[in-house]
Formats: sequence, C-alpha cells, structure tokens
Amino acid sequence: MSTTPELFEAVIELPDSAASARYESLVGLDEIKERLNKEAQLLLHPTSLDQWSQRFHQTHIPACDAFADRHPVFLFAGDVGTGKTALAESFGDHVARSIGVPIYLYRLSLASRGSGAVGEMTQLLAAAFDEVRRVAAAPPGRDDEYTSAVILLIDEADALAQSREASQMHHEDRAGVNALIRGINSLTEQRLPAVVVLATNRLGAIDPAVRRRAAATFRFERPNDIQREAALTNLLRGVELRTRELGALVKATGPLDGRPYGYTYSDLFQRLVPAAVLAAYPDRRLDGGILLDVATSLEATPPFTAED
Repeated sequence: MSTTPELFEAVIELPDSAASARYESLVGLDEIKERLNKEAQLLLHPTSLDQWSQRFHQTHIPACDAFADRHPVFLFAGDVGTGKTALAESFGDHVARSIGVPIYLYRLSLASRGSGAVGEMTQLLAAAFDEVRRVAAAPPGRDDEYTSAVILLIDEADALAQSREASQMHHEDRAGVNALIRGINSLTEQRLPAVVVLATNRLGAIDPAVRRRAAATFRFERPNDIQREAALTNLLRGVELRTRELGALVKATGPLDGRPYGYTYSDLFQRLVPAAVLAAYPDRRLDGGILLDVATSLEATPPFTAED
C-alpha cells in the first residue's frame, strides 16, 4: 500500500498566514467566496446550523434537515487561470478562522493516478480516503465537537472522475471512478468533518454520478471589466496611474476585435504585472505607459478546449 507522502503533496495546516494572504488577493470572486464559506462551514462544522436555528427560531426547524444527507463534495469548474486552484487551496484558512478549529489541506498527488496497472488506482484512492478519514475522525472535544477538519483537493479532477459513459474508457479508469465514489460515500455515511474539492477545466467530462453528489458547483469565469479593474487596482497599489490610464489598461486586457476573450486572472497576476515590472527595472519607474505597452504585446491565454 502506498504511503502518505506518495499520495499527497505537502499537507498544510490552516489557518496559515500565506494562505490568508492568497485568499485575500483573490478579488472579483466575492459571490463565490461568500457561498463557499457558508457551504464549507455547514459541512465541516455540522452543529453550526443547529446553533443558528436555536438562536433565531428557538428550536430545530425542519428546514435544517435538508442539509443532513448532502455529500461533502464541491465542484470547481471553469477555464484555466480563473482562480479555481488558488481559491481551493486558500478558502480553508477563512473557514478555519470562522469555526475555530484547524483544517488540514490535503492535495492529492498526481502519483495517486498510478501507472495504469490493474487495481493500482483503486488501491491508491482507497489509501487516500483512508488517510482523510483517519485525520477527520480524530477524537472530538467537549460537547462532542470535532477538534479538526480536512479538505481534500483533487485538481484536474476529470483525469480521475471522467465519465464512465465514455465508450473508450479503460477498465482501470472505470474502477478509479468507482473508488472515488466509494470514498465520497464513506465520508457522507460517517458524517465526518471533511470536504472533497474537485477542480476541473472540463465539467462536462466529470462522471454524472460524481456531479450528482456535489453539494455545490462553483463556476469560475474570466474577469469582466469591473473585476479586471479591481484586480489591477489591487495589484498596482503604489503605482501612480491616471484614471484614463487604468481605463485603457482594463480595455486592453479585455475582449478585443479579433480576440473574443480577455485576460484570465493568471494572465494579470503572473504575466502582465511581472513583465511590466521587468520592463521598468532597474532604470525606470513603473507607469501606465509601460503597463499598456506590455498589455498590448502579450497574448491572453486562449480558452481551454477538450482538444488541448
């Protein structure tokens, strides 16, 4: 059986200052953040819903029971560079601070997908869920409250959860999807404080049974004009930009004639701003002219397609 280091990348205990900074830097995702935090709190801290009901209704209202049997799965779906992975890796910090218990972030390693040997993927996934259950089932504290929680992140989830309806699907891949579903079901049945986050560029490729189990599906889009302006304003604090220069930059990073798509968040954070800083360093100050020159010379990342 595979050992934990082979199954997961470095485990992160939250709250964590680096994760907090990363979470706060994700502008333009406020609506997703708000719902995600509520959904996660209800799954990772189950008694909080009853506490809410008692506080505002002085009883346990039946409406709360609608949340009782939900599977602890979130689907993060959207194009490359739209913030899926960054949010998946950092939202647990905010939740940990809200519920007052540490959350352990486990990110499934690519090695867990195995080499294709018969039964290997099934064993690896079973071992991964065994570890998640072990940590999530740590002895509760006073009043039977759990003293920790777990987030299991599976990035590029379509590689593990690809639809079994595909006629060309290999038997081992089908077995892997079955193992994933069994793992999810085990967390649901035991009602452990654990959440599985499946991030994918291809929502349509995810197996229907996995999609049905998602407590919530969050769709990530490329930033619109308002979101790009907010992101650029945040990124360029301390840089003197005139209003018209910022407006020109927002326009240059959006859809243009001949390019029906704009910049992704990753394009702004990881390509545009670093390239502009390098263009100014070490002899000039960073200004709107440099930023606009770089923005018009870079190519926005093309949308992901199934053929890519």
